[in-house]
Amino acid sequence: MIKFSKEDLSRIIEMAWEDRTPFEAIKKEFELNQSQVRKIMEKELNSGSFLVWKKRVRGRKTKHASLRNFKVGRHQSYDNNKIKSK
Repeated sequence: MIKFSKEDLSRIIEMAWEDRTPFEAIKKEFELNQSQVRKIMEKELNSGSFLVWKKRVRGRKTKHASLRNFKVGRHQSYDNNKIKSK
């Protein structure tokens, strides 16, 4: 797997948590498929958070561009779910 900077990992995790950011957007920006994103989330999150995330995205139409019934015209990023510097 590709080595990512701390900032890139933080952005991948943030995008994965966002409901309206499809896996296709993560693939376009970071060249990671859904399976690779899942592995990163499993490695970087604690087990409870990973299970919550996995349950949340399973079958969620907004995480899969082909299942969406709307077109997104803009993107808004929030500063939550980022790796915090110590």
